Amino acid sequence: MDLRRTDTRSQLQSVALSLFAEKGYDATSLREIADVLGITKAAVYYHFRSKDEILVSSIEDFLGRLDELLRWGTSSPAGADTRVEVLRRYDALLSGPTALLARLVREGLPAIRDDALRTRISDCYLALFDLLSPPGPHLEGRLRARVALSSLHLGTTSDPEHADESERRAAALAIAEEVLSPRRGAT
Repeated sequence: MDLRRTDTRSQLQSVALSLFAEKGYDATSLREIADVLGITKAAVYYHFRSKDEILVSSIEDFLGRLDELLRWGTSSPAGADTRVEVLRRYDALLSGPTALLARLVREGLPAIRDDALRTRISDCYLALFDLLSPPGPHLEGRLRARVALSSLHLGTTSDPEHADESERRAAALAIAEEVLSPRRGAT
């Protein structure tokens, strides 16, 4: 694939996610996305037929990276160190435009219309919960995994009192690691 095409596609996704987060999904038009990038609306249509397609492609790109993380985690030795490393790698996935995407999906804006995509998102997150949970049917461990992920997601949310993204994300990761850390005697 032509590198310029890939770069324009990525820029379109990034700008669109920023505008969706700033103005709302429904209030953002393809024209506005094109204007921010200084390209024609026809150039946008070359890459994407609609803003739904931009959103879906952004989600699919993210899920592809999440699938890679899940493969790495399941092929690594089971244990607390691997769970913490999965958490750190997931935190890295939530940087930049992906943070905006995570926020949009978490807030339910826009509603994802594709049932197969909704199912894939759900399946990926269930696999991530499983990977972050200690072995066995321990309810506390499974809840800790969910709370740790929630902390990372909350770290992507703007906070007027703590506007520095890197500071928010570092604090969220520290909390997530603490929540995920095994208690004495646990594996």
